[in-house]
Amino acid sequence: MSTKRPPVIAVWGTSNTGKTTFLQKLIAEMKNRGFRVGTIKHTHHEVEIDQPGKDTWLHARAGAEAVVLASPGKLTLLKSVSGDPALEQAVELHKDMDLILVEGYKKAKIPKIAILRRGIAEKPISWTEDLIAVVSDFNFAAAVPVYGPDNAGGVADLIEEKYLK
Repeated sequence: MSTKRPPVIAVWGTSNTGKTTFLQKLIAEMKNRGFRVGTIKHTHHEVEIDQPGKDTWLHARAGAEAVVLASPGKLTLLKSVSGDPALEQAVELHKDMDLILVEGYKKAKIPKIAILRRGIAEKPISWTEDLIAVVSDFNFAAAVPVYGPDNAGGVADLIEEKYLK
C-alpha cells in the first residue's frame, strides 16, 4: 500500500445534470481497468446514517466520537466532526485507493469534470483552471476535451494518462 495520496478528481454540475449517473459509469470503467476507486459525496444537508436504538447509535449517544461497525465485507466509520468536514478529512479515509472521485466540494482546488446537459445546464458553473474535461449531451468548442455522457471510457483514458501513469 502506497503512502502517496491518490489523485482526487471532482465531478460537478448543477442538480439533475447526471453527475451521479456519469460517476457510476466512470467508477465501473476504472474498476474494469483494475483500479481501486473510492468516492466522496458531499452534501450540505444533515444526514443521519445511523439508526436510532441500534448499538452503534447508542455508542455515539453515550459519547463515542468515532464508531466503527465491522461486518463481513464492510467497515463503516461513523465519526463526529465539528462543522462541515473539509475534503482532506474525507480523503484521509481513502489512502488505500488508486483514485478518489468526488461529487461536490465545488470550491476545492482539485481537477474537475463538468457535467452539462441541454436545457438544464448549458455552460459550466464556472470555467476554472481546475477544469480538465466536460461531459455533455451537446457539442460545443471548449478549451478542454468534451465527452458524451456515454463515453466514460474516454474520460477514463484522460484520467489514466494525466493522473495514474
